[in-house]
Amino acid sequence: MKKIALVAALAAASAAPAFAQSSVTLWGRINTSVESQKVGSADRKTVVQNNSSRLGLRGTEDLGGGLKAGFNLEHGLDSDTGAATGGTTFWSRQANVELSGSFGTVRLGTWFPDSYFSTVDRTSNHNHDTGTSSDNLFASFGFGARTNKVGYFSPTVGGFNFIGSVRAGEGSGPRAYDLSVNYEVSGLHVAGTYAQNDAFGASAKRKAYGLEADYGFGPFLVTGYYQREEVDGFKSRDIGRVSAMYTVGQSEFHVNVGGTKAGSDAEFRFGGAKQYTVGYNYNLSKRTKVYGFYTKTDYNGPGVPDFSSLAAGIRHNF
Repeated sequence: MKKIALVAALAAASAAPAFAQSSVTLWGRINTSVESQKVGSADRKTVVQNNSSRLGLRGTEDLGGGLKAGFNLEHGLDSDTGAATGGTTFWSRQANVELSGSFGTVRLGTWFPDSYFSTVDRTSNHNHDTGTSSDNLFASFGFGARTNKVGYFSPTVGGFNFIGSVRAGEGSGPRAYDLSVNYEVSGLHVAGTYAQNDAFGASAKRKAYGLEADYGFGPFLVTGYYQREEVDGFKSRDIGRVSAMYTVGQSEFHVNVGGTKAGSDAEFRFGGAKQYTVGYNYNLSKRTKVYGFYTKTDYNGPGVPDFSSLAAGIRHNF
């Protein structure tokens, strides 16, 4: 028995350095609002609204020599009902594994397109582009092709980096491509993006070209993006948005305005549209804020009802 105990103790001691080099973090965000919403000509109604709440796990292991392994798992949930947002797919937001080093990062699995994070996520920023005040006009077709991907994240050199990914197109899913080139220095960020989704076959490819810039100076942050969407067999359209934030103490004041010219995407939104939002955030801590906003989207074409919402909410990160 003493020999067995000694062997177990030595095994535990030898394994301790490996465990010390690994880490797993449980994290998440619960973001819920109470809103007075109006859709088209219907009566205004009061709604308890989920704003992209999520639960995640991330981990890293130091493999030595500057090489690291990592994983990301992210589950979407409705904070107003407790239901999963991904249907039968539990890790509906992210599920990937990666290797990183001086060469950059190679990632395999599921994640949101980085052309989104480099443009609209940085522009529609008052509620992290979530819920009813999120950007309704951005060509977000890449969301439907975020699974079965292989991606490369370059190291940052002289303020520049690029991210590229390809979706395999296996089974009935579309082949898709996503590219983001970023430059960031001294409060300035500029990005160029390209996304392509072949969901409608080789004769009806969906393509989107984007350009974004944001600049922070003192208490101000100003941002904007331009996007050109082209769909084979449909009219192309131009989308744009500008936003500004002013911070004083624990308060943030937000405003953003977006619009798209008459035309259509493959979701058949005709006639163009415009959206504007004003918002206020009060940061109770680094992890918790209360907020309020008013947002309105006007669609000029037939078949798509206008939408507006007056909201107050709480967001907590953990």
